[in-house]
Amino acid sequence: MKITGTNPLNPAAGTTSATSVDSTDRALGALGAGPSSGPAMLAGELASEVLKPAQAALAAMPEVDEVKVAALRDALAKGEIKFDANRLSQLIQRYHGGRA
Repeated sequence: MKITGTNPLNPAAGTTSATSVDSTDRALGALGAGPSSGPAMLAGELASEVLKPAQAALAAMPEVDEVKVAALRDALAKGEIKFDANRLSQLIQRYHGGRA
């Protein structure tokens, strides 16, 4: 089975048009990558630049949503939420490979 197609980051995978090569050259220039940078390096740098805002937002988020934890704790204390320890233990066993 032979897979072909155009991929501006990997010219060996198929043929590229002048437009796609030009856009790749512009991307290389914007990232400060020289001609010795390979397609894999370029793809990694582009992905890194695209993911930076999401990674920053994720890093800024707290590990645990304290507001939701407090709301659940209050609801449990008031009896608004039913807690079934047996059901919880069954779910834990099932999650960890048991047959509850």
